[in-house]
Amino acid sequence: MLPTLLELQRLKRLDRTGWTLLGLPNGTESVAAHSFGVSVAAMFLADELAARGTPVNTERMIRMALLHDWAETRVGDIPKTATDYFGAEVRKRAEMAAYADIISGVGATESLYRELQEEYEQRVSLEARLVKAADVIDLLVQVLALERAGARGLDEFWEVVQRADFQLEGTAREIVSEVLQSLLDARNNLVRND
Repeated sequence: MLPTLLELQRLKRLDRTGWTLLGLPNGTESVAAHSFGVSVAAMFLADELAARGTPVNTERMIRMALLHDWAETRVGDIPKTATDYFGAEVRKRAEMAAYADIISGVGATESLYRELQEEYEQRVSLEARLVKAADVIDLLVQVLALERAGARGLDEFWEVVQRADFQLEGTAREIVSEVLQSLLDARNNLVRND
């Protein structure tokens, strides 16, 4: 485990590239900070679903949220603009290969971690789709926090709300829609007050 734990330490110092490309200062957000935010959002979504009578596997969701960006220790945080140039399929293959190498030394849990990553990437379960929603929710929470601190020029990130299709139904869709709407409302109040 130790080599993998040491390698994953890089995520604490690895800046999220999108912020850097927009001219925000280094240290605006690390990949590890993002993974923490996704994990918290996933936990809140799971708890709210359970409270409304739709149980989900919270442990599985939090595990997926924690490991969803581990490949970035080797390939870096590849921004959407770079993916536009070399293609999403190339990016996905590189990230999956890096992830497989990272977990190859963890022992008996390797198959579990491989299964969780594949489930997340393929969005085959409610839990995986909710973690993807949590990923977007954390992104927008970060954008809102940056805008509240005075950052401008982040409008493109809000467009994800219009394009987002997490393939959720029923209560899960309702809860995610409520969270996204609350983010949009908070952002609209901020814009109106500027």
